[in-house]
Amino acid sequence: MKYVTFDPEIHDVNKIATLQYNVDFRTYDKLFNSKKNAVATLEKNLKKDGCTKVIYDGENIIGMLIIYTHDRQPEISFKSLRLLIVAILDYFVISDIKKGDIYIAEIAIDENQRSKGYGTKVIKDVIAYGQKKGYKRVILDADFRNPKAKALYERLGFKVYNQKSFLKRGMYNLEFKLSGK
Repeated sequence: MKYVTFDPEIHDVNKIATLQYNVDFRTYDKLFNSKKNAVATLEKNLKKDGCTKVIYDGENIIGMLIIYTHDRQPEISFKSLRLLIVAILDYFVISDIKKGDIYIAEIAIDENQRSKGYGTKVIKDVIAYGQKKGYKRVILDADFRNPKAKALYERLGFKVYNQKSFLKRGMYNLEFKLSGK
């Protein structure tokens, strides 16, 4: 597997936007009334920011990953009112990124590539990257409505350190403490 910084000039923007939609489809469906509308808006807002990675297995795009650190936090989009609402909702439920953290904001594997161990491999790669770069912990969130994701993260060694909810939306905030930090 290889990770390439997303570039709208060379990557399939629709595919990446669809993968991003799949991560939080419940929220997008409520705000946009359809997958088509949500994906179209996400496409317009995708940009080369260094935080969005396209995941390849050979020549095929199999997923996407968005990671942030304390020094590179998500930018709020004011181009779309609906995406601004998503950012506001996220603010109240996602993990707080502290100095020394690497935050997995989104990880999405193509539906046709799931159950092949790619998601686990991506998370292990982020952990290894965090250790190599001297981060203190890897953090991520699992939606209350997605117990399979939470179980996967816990099998990989993540522990719930906080729970947040806001307007019927809730997240388990999980951490993986990196050794020796």
